[in-house]
Amino acid sequence: MKSYKKTITVKETDLDDLDHVNNIRYIEWIQDISKEHWQKTVPTEELELYIWVVRHHDITYHASALLQDTLELTTHIKSWRGPLSIRQVEIKNKVTGKTLITAETEWCLLQPENARPKRVPEHIANMFV
Repeated sequence: MKSYKKTITVKETDLDDLDHVNNIRYIEWIQDISKEHWQKTVPTEELELYIWVVRHHDITYHASALLQDTLELTTHIKSWRGPLSIRQVEIKNKVTGKTLITAETEWCLLQPENARPKRVPEHIANMFV
């Protein structure tokens, strides 16, 4: 599967009361990189034809990130089935290579006109293979 990567630096607003990255922030990053991968892969004229919603997040926290850490986020589609997509995300400390987060998210594709599930079109799935 084709992967997508981006690098970010931890800011003060990303931290919780323990001065670690807040768990909610990790979820935001997981969703952000997923959306970016979608938007950078699918032709602009097709983006409005589909809506993705999260059905389930499964996140394992391996280690903490701290202020000014440089993080590398990587994502790819693990599998497709009907309207569902399983997307994996890994967040690593870019300097040490240590894995901080591994996540799998189940996304469901919806039709924008009625919010009903829609089978992932083959030509769309092929863009991510």
